Amino acid sequence: MILVTGATGNIGSALLRELHAHGVGPLRGFTRDAARAVFPHGVEAVEGDFAEPTSLKPALEGVRSLFLVSGLGSDADVLEAARQAGVEHVVLVSSITVQTHPHLGPADENLAVEQLLKETGMAWTILRPTQFASNALMWAASIRGRETVHAPYAETALPTIHPADIASVARVALTEPGHHGRTYALTGPEPITARQQVEAIAAVLGREVPFAEINRRQARAQMVAVFGAEAADAVLDVTGGDVNPELLMVRDTVSQVTGTSARPFRQWASENADAFRRIARA
Repeated sequence: MILVTGATGNIGSALLRELHAHGVGPLRGFTRDAARAVFPHGVEAVEGDFAEPTSLKPALEGVRSLFLVSGLGSDADVLEAARQAGVEHVVLVSSITVQTHPHLGPADENLAVEQLLKETGMAWTILRPTQFASNALMWAASIRGRETVHAPYAETALPTIHPADIASVARVALTEPGHHGRTYALTGPEPITARQQVEAIAAVLGREVPFAEINRRQARAQMVAVFGAEAADAVLDVTGGDVNPELLMVRDTVSQVTGTSARPFRQWASENADAFRRIARA
């Protein structure tokens, strides 16, 4: 049994689909609302909440391998519950900032979870992805409303990764030998700026999408309301100012592990175009 947490999220949902497509099973998806979860046929939906550690026990029953996205709840409680349940292998999604920006609070938190996992005695594989392509969904409301997209550091080009590529690496790590005790830094196939991301979305929609660069102060004011001060400062520190060159590096880890090239941002934009289209009124 493989248990996928964050099963309705960008990575977890893609992972369940890919595991199912490869004939892997049995599979179980952990979700807050099992009645509303849409999983591939045969995937067991188990309802629970990371805020309620007792709900993890039935979800972990009979589980051999666990896919865990850090930060969804008390990672220490989840890992201890997994250890007690006899889980043998954990694939953990951390962040590339652990190695590029270790001085930042969120990076330090991710590193602490990595260390907790290593101390459990369970086999482990750690994934450290860079910026997600799906972060562009923060612009969806503006684009649907035909408003101007505002973003800071418009010319900083990061090798943004498609969440499905993270899922593909996780699938291989969960099902094939040779990945225990490995840490993988994951990126997309090419650097892309915020401006270029908006241009890619515009091309998919077949219309212009206005874009304007804003300064750090303006961006922080918007982001604090959504993410909180610490997270907002961390994101701006990572993407702006004196960017660590290691963060800008394109890595071929996805193709090395999966045998398939990483997906470009334009593919993610095409697959998610409906999120940026205005909903027609009945």
